[in-house]
Amino acid sequence: MSLKGPSDHPSQLRKNVKLLGTILGEIISDADGVVLFETVEAIRRLSKSARAGSDFSDLQNVLSPISNAKALTVARAFGQFLTLANIADQHHTISGESNNTARDVFTETIEALKQVGDPNTLEQALQALHINLVLTAHPTEIIRRTMINKYAEIDHCLTELDRAGSPDEQALILSRLRSLIMQIWHSRDFRVQRPSPIDEAKGGYAVVERSLWHAAPAYLRELDRLREDLGLEPAPLDSSPLAFSSWMGGDRDGNPNVTASVTQHTLLLSQWQATDLFSHDINRLIEELSITECNAAIRATVGEQSVEPYRSLLRPLRDQLEQHREKLMLAITSGERAPAPLTLETLSTPLQEAYDSLCECGMSLIAQGHLLDTLRRVAVFGPHLVTLDIRQESSRHSDAMAEIVTALGLGDYKAWPEEQKCTFLMRELFSARPLLPRNFVGSAEVTEVLDTMKVIASNPRSAFGAYVISMASCASDVLAVHLLLKEAGCPEPLPVSPLFETLSDLENARPVIEQLLNLDGFSDFVGHKLMVMIGYSDSAKDAGVLAAAWAQYRAQESLVELCARKQVALTLFHGRGGTIGRGGAPAKAALMSQPPGSLTQGLRVTEQGEMIRTKLGLPKLAEHTLALYTSAILQANVTPPPSPSTSWRTCMDSLATLSCDHYRSYVRNNPRFLDYFREATPEQELANLPLGSRPARRRAGGGIETLRAIPWIFAWSQNRLLLPAWLGAGAALTQLWQQDSERQTMQEMAKHWPFFATRLSMLEMVFAKADLQIAEYYDSILVSEELLPMGAALRSQLLSDAQVLLDILDQSRLLENDPWGHESIRLRNIYTAPLNLLQAELLKRERLAGDPEVEQGIMVSIAGIAAGMRNTG
Repeated sequence: MSLKGPSDHPSQLRKNVKLLGTILGEIISDADGVVLFETVEAIRRLSKSARAGSDFSDLQNVLSPISNAKALTVARAFGQFLTLANIADQHHTISGESNNTARDVFTETIEALKQVGDPNTLEQALQALHINLVLTAHPTEIIRRTMINKYAEIDHCLTELDRAGSPDEQALILSRLRSLIMQIWHSRDFRVQRPSPIDEAKGGYAVVERSLWHAAPAYLRELDRLREDLGLEPAPLDSSPLAFSSWMGGDRDGNPNVTASVTQHTLLLSQWQATDLFSHDINRLIEELSITECNAAIRATVGEQSVEPYRSLLRPLRDQLEQHREKLMLAITSGERAPAPLTLETLSTPLQEAYDSLCECGMSLIAQGHLLDTLRRVAVFGPHLVTLDIRQESSRHSDAMAEIVTALGLGDYKAWPEEQKCTFLMRELFSARPLLPRNFVGSAEVTEVLDTMKVIASNPRSAFGAYVISMASCASDVLAVHLLLKEAGCPEPLPVSPLFETLSDLENARPVIEQLLNLDGFSDFVGHKLMVMIGYSDSAKDAGVLAAAWAQYRAQESLVELCARKQVALTLFHGRGGTIGRGGAPAKAALMSQPPGSLTQGLRVTEQGEMIRTKLGLPKLAEHTLALYTSAILQANVTPPPSPSTSWRTCMDSLATLSCDHYRSYVRNNPRFLDYFREATPEQELANLPLGSRPARRRAGGGIETLRAIPWIFAWSQNRLLLPAWLGAGAALTQLWQQDSERQTMQEMAKHWPFFATRLSMLEMVFAKADLQIAEYYDSILVSEELLPMGAALRSQLLSDAQVLLDILDQSRLLENDPWGHESIRLRNIYTAPLNLLQAELLKRERLAGDPEVEQGIMVSIAGIAAGMRNTG
């Protein structure tokens, strides 16, 4: 198997893709026979010919009669090749050849910031810089963790191959590469069972251990260099603009598998992982710091008899860490009482003393090596490794309050008007007496909510990030959580973040927050700090991407203005997914298109599913991602994007209304749309994939509205129609573009407004990735005859929408200004097309008569197409 890039494509990337493909082909030939390998190669050649201009008929003739067993092997071959090509591409991104490393991003940022000239402005921007990445277990990571580890080692081998000098060194590395790819080919592709929430948490901690633990101090060194090049003073050692949080083991929204006991188990695991990692770091420092000279402070601590004072200083910390690790493991495995968590000071104090002493004794070079990295890990990760967010749906808290109010004999809480609820909740929030009546016994669901609150209260505040309320729609949703936390015994308020995630919720966000801030004493209670989460995926599923994006922009803009006026520091928490249909976009472009002032308190954003691996899974990748975020935040805060003019707003209002109406005319108002969706995509089969611990639907039954946004996006990406990422947007653009009065306004917006330009860029990428020929093939063999006109209408709509986009961009073809992006998609399509055709054929067989081998083939094809598309949900 081989993949040849264009002549201007970096030579090392072409070389690595060819190398990995050749090794895979040899292994397939050895394992499954030359005949099978030649079949795979013949399919590749037919796909290439079809992509060069002919139709898919010859390819269909080969794939339609293929046996189930052979279909599975062919699907694995193409899927594994695409995965290996992704590894090579990823390796290229973080190698020096790409000119796009973290160092390159920071260098570009320095040049941009130097134009500002004012050191005070730059210092303020850097002091305010804060990045909090929140790892979530959304079920879009289709790759097993053991495979992820092998892929990481393949990347390491490519790095070693770049550096290898002698033929013997190269031969050794090539042998290891062959072994790894052979292991992958002879291994199971997927989990047999769905992961538990604890499994998901362990996966998240593995990312920290494998990547983020190394990336964080390296990133902070680059930030030091940025400050130095801008002529600014170094930042204090105990300050860090970087933090990591997690939803794994804390997100119980629609997931009955996440219970209070699971959350407590997760908290212990995170402490254990942090303790284990710090133990290794301290042991390394003890080995390294054999120095005999120290300052008076350390001498006073370790005594005059100590020959190696730094080792004497750090050994008690090492011993404490090892003992703590053992006790935590006993608590995790045997249920013994957990030890009190370590404090930040326990970790940082001896390290800071060692650092100060080395600097004072003229050994700053030593101090600024591994010791500085460890100090910074303490600041970033602390004793809990990651802070845990808790998420629960708003009705669960309302149910708890209703049962409590009923037990108090105060009536029907749910029937109270909103003002009465807020009055009651605020009064109880400031009351010294307990809320719960004696011997209160709630339902199982309410007891679980109260038990979760008790877990939060029994752990240090530093163990948690925020409490997120999904489907929040009123002020009482926020107050109820604050009251339940207070009743459980929380000594200080935890940030409680309402999540506004539908179109109506986004439009109602300002009134809800304004009502909260107008309540007497509320701002003081929360320390004049507020967190609000903006939902991207559900709002896009509700109203379409364009209407949702404008609603998100206006909600943020309005909340920024309101909180500034109320003198409340607002942190906006962005619930973005990986795909465009779920709010995903290139990191820098997405942030630079935010409303002015929305990043003043920094960035808090989810990193979901497979995006954790593709953006943070390797140290250099994580450094690159953090550099992009840093660059965008600093530039957005120092030189904010323009606020939209009145004419731009009017135009966007019209576009949003038109796009929402068109989107909903299909998704909500067409009674046969759900049938078409289920027939034309593998939505039903996706439910069988052992992807995550959370069910695909919020509740059993129902239509699109009960389906989670992730399988909704995932299913449409498989048949290459990508409908959620464009439906409605193009129709709205077309309607306004035809009006001379609006055409000039839209051209101005595209040229001068990053928000609108980014929307157009995202649509361009979607249209480039969509494949109408593939989508039509799915319809031809999977969709009932009476629904075929709907598919034809949608494909016709996409075609006309893409043409209007080209007119707006003044281009003759999609990705005209991104030649390698265009070529990359073309080359990948050669390998994804056979997977698509195989998947459609296997779906037809599965729906006629279920077969385990067919089901396995479908799963492999889903993973392969996801690799080819570079995203899932």
